[in-house]
Amino acid sequence: MREIVLDTETTGFDPETGDRIVEIGAVELWNHVATGKTFHKYINPERPMPKEAFEVHGLGDDFLRDKPVFSQVAKEFVDFIGDSKLVIHNASFDIKFLNAELKWVNMAQIPWSQAIDTLAIARKKYPGSPASLDALCRRFNIDNSSRTLHGALLDSEILAEVYLELIGGRQPDFALGQGSASGQDVSSGASSADWRPSKRPTPLPSRLSEQEKAAHAAFVDAIGDGALWNKLRA
Repeated sequence: MREIVLDTETTGFDPETGDRIVEIGAVELWNHVATGKTFHKYINPERPMPKEAFEVHGLGDDFLRDKPVFSQVAKEFVDFIGDSKLVIHNASFDIKFLNAELKWVNMAQIPWSQAIDTLAIARKKYPGSPASLDALCRRFNIDNSSRTLHGALLDSEILAEVYLELIGGRQPDFALGQGSASGQDVSSGASSADWRPSKRPTPLPSRLSEQEKAAHAAFVDAIGDGALWNKLRA
């Protein structure tokens, strides 16, 4: 099962009044395990950054001026998320902005059913308790000390840890569902009923010393021709 943990940073609260996305960060999970594959883009909002928004994420006009506009990253973003579930804290906010940006470049909208809202999960699981990302980090003893400002990729990485705790602890299904009904390729989201983890590009070096190898060879020779090791080496 492929899921994408996602966060955005924006110029404000409402795309209908001219606010825009300035950063998208996303982390890929496969059967609730981070694969290491991410999506991260800073985006030129084509408008000045309000002081209030700058104080939240620290992304100013000078920094964003040479970044791509949304239309230049839209296809790469849509290809990355595919039809995977999107794990978002306060999903209504991010989906609202993403769909506004997609509409402005004449691309298909993200259906609300594709989102998993961790804010709603937290409020249902812990009614009456603070449900901000920082509060949930404190609840689950997740280190967020590097989060001095909001940042989409960092927040996505932290949210991935929070999400796994919210649904029952890290790796809740112990990755037993890799032949699951979803049958999606971990790297692209494409259908693949027989997905397997890829091999290491470079095999790990042997941890045996030359002395240990020699001792093992002598032991096998002492057993004789019937030794299982001889059959495996044949």
